[in-house]
Amino acid sequence: MRKFNYLLLISILITTVSFAQKKTITLEEIWGGGFRTEGLDVLRSMKNGTQYTVLNFDRSSGARSIDKYDYKTQQKVSTIVSSSDEIPPFSSYEFSDDESKLILATELEPVFRRSRLGVYYVYDIASKSLTKIAEQKIQEPELSPDGSKVAYVYDNNIYVRNLKSNSTKQVTTDGKKGSIINGVTDWVYEEEFAFVQAYEWNSNGTKIAFLRFDETNVPNFSMDVYGRDLYQTQNQFKYPKAGEDNALVGLYMYDVTKEEIAGINLGEAYYIPRIKWMNNPNHLSVQTINRHQNHLKLHQVNAKDNSVSILLEETDDAYVDIHDNLTFLADDSFIWTSEKDGYNHIYLHNEEGKLMNQITKGSWEVTNYYGYDQGEDRVYYQSVENGSINRDVYSISSSGKNKKRLTKGEGTNSAAFSADYTYFINTFSNANTPYKYSLQRASDGKELKEIKNNESLSTKLEGYEMSAKEFSTIMINGNDLNMWMIKPANFDPNKEYPLLMYQYSGPGSQSVANRWNGANDYWYQMLASEGYIIACVDGRGTGLKGRDFKKVTQLELGKFEVEDQIAAADKLSELPYIDEERTGIWGWSYGGFMSTNALLKGNNTFEMAMAVAPVTSWRFYDTIYTERYMQTPQENPSGYDDNSPFNYPELLEGDYLLVHGSGDDNVHVQNSMRMIEALIQADKDFEWSIYPDKNHGIYGGNTRNHLFKKMTKFAHEKLRDRPKKEKSGMKPEEIKG
Repeated sequence: MRKFNYLLLISILITTVSFAQKKTITLEEIWGGGFRTEGLDVLRSMKNGTQYTVLNFDRSSGARSIDKYDYKTQQKVSTIVSSSDEIPPFSSYEFSDDESKLILATELEPVFRRSRLGVYYVYDIASKSLTKIAEQKIQEPELSPDGSKVAYVYDNNIYVRNLKSNSTKQVTTDGKKGSIINGVTDWVYEEEFAFVQAYEWNSNGTKIAFLRFDETNVPNFSMDVYGRDLYQTQNQFKYPKAGEDNALVGLYMYDVTKEEIAGINLGEAYYIPRIKWMNNPNHLSVQTINRHQNHLKLHQVNAKDNSVSILLEETDDAYVDIHDNLTFLADDSFIWTSEKDGYNHIYLHNEEGKLMNQITKGSWEVTNYYGYDQGEDRVYYQSVENGSINRDVYSISSSGKNKKRLTKGEGTNSAAFSADYTYFINTFSNANTPYKYSLQRASDGKELKEIKNNESLSTKLEGYEMSAKEFSTIMINGNDLNMWMIKPANFDPNKEYPLLMYQYSGPGSQSVANRWNGANDYWYQMLASEGYIIACVDGRGTGLKGRDFKKVTQLELGKFEVEDQIAAADKLSELPYIDEERTGIWGWSYGGFMSTNALLKGNNTFEMAMAVAPVTSWRFYDTIYTERYMQTPQENPSGYDDNSPFNYPELLEGDYLLVHGSGDDNVHVQNSMRMIEALIQADKDFEWSIYPDKNHGIYGGNTRNHLFKKMTKFAHEKLRDRPKKEKSGMKPEEIKG
């Protein structure tokens, strides 16, 4: 008996020492790059279907190279080009359609979220010659299909350079800052329709279709830029806030041979969110949508005579999503996705637009469409058939039969297919597993070879105090909502812990997903090791649970979403191990709007909130995003004002931290300034911080580390170290694992 007790004591001591040796994550490690994952950067399949290219970076020398690999053997075949004394370091690349040339991007500088100015080169693979496209910094260069010409945008005008004759043609001449834009998008299109290049070559290089924006009547927005000079400067650009004028957009056709431009009459085309050439070089597809974004038309333009016909129309009581899931087959029949049956699914239409077949069906959503192998009659896609927090890759015939699940890992799987659909490179992760890359056979999903696994990071993390992210559901306001929770590694169910909730909650978003989540999750692990329980609940209005669940928030953003977060916090506070007197919530952007509202409207539930770059009134946000969900302020004034937190600052009872970047071109610092003024006039105590010249991401240098130190300190003072009160516990049966 004594021997048993002695061994038991030794076992306990070893376990205690082992646990004590675990390190805790620090903010300096998180934001200093201590937990970086490795990936396959700028992966592109070669058209032969047997090889692919990747952009590699040698950290020791700083050299960059575009390397070619064989799918089957996974061996490096060759280096196509590498940076050197003659070739500047490049950060991205694009092939011409015939893969004879590359465009290399160097010296990039951001304009807005997606747009870049840069010095670009054309690299001829056969001759190994390098040609600078223009002496100035330009935007969005694209090679013609045969690689003989390159189009680009400079100072809001389109140019075409002939690489054989070394001559340049200026296609448009009316481009002017703050007035006319040709070939690239304005601010609001870039941000909300998610594209910058607004021109496209046809398949034989004889025509260029492009968009022209007239933003003359769009109101100016100005931002002070403090910099380091004696006087601050101002950055001015056109920004249409909800209810204000948008740019007038038109579609034009440039005949490369004749050097002539013709306008295309699309009728009542308020927005033109997509243009795409079909297989026939004379057929262009164009998507248009009305201002309310609830009536979409897919047009076909005949480039021979510029006549227009309608292939497809979609309407919705709320809005129609814009997407890139459009593939034209050899005969110009096409594959398209729509949520018209209540869930996002794949449809096949003939060349005249008539519906031939709904390919996928079910009470689940297609989350990505990868393409169609016409030879094998297989459609490849990603979906949430295996639970709305997971992603898998599938194939199915165009008839909707013979469906195959091609991935097996429980978590998030995504695919990059070879050009001939023989192989795909699968990227897998889940909440507790960093990214793994594997070569898989497209016909049956069999894994052929592991490419990269981030095992070094996994091994490193074994030395840290880590807790599993636990997924479950919670019944709130009649809906079974997805939830994750992170508890301290030494969790004691007999203790009470402060609860910090995170959410984003924007329309169609998802924060509760079984995937590797990087920096924020490291912070949550750090907080858990310091005595917190962290939880996240996706309420009504979030995505991947069907149209009705997503669009219930229409015309009143911030109502149902906030109700769900308050109710979820109340229910979680009934758990015996959560202190109902120490409940906090935080979020960024839409999440900051939510956390602010939750603290005000849920002032009996939340003791603390942190809001980073929040919207405080949808009147201040842009037309495309806001009017999609709210219509205009003139049409829906109560929808805008009833959930704008600066309209009821007197409700503030808890502790509030408000953070914004003064250079935020997206959610303007005006939002926080108006909130600050309202709280001051209501005589409310709160804390706030402005990061000079930082944009919506609030990063650069030590900025992120400083921001998260501030938030951590605030959480400690106002939540964790808040005096606790005793309470009677409740059973947690309503949370289902």
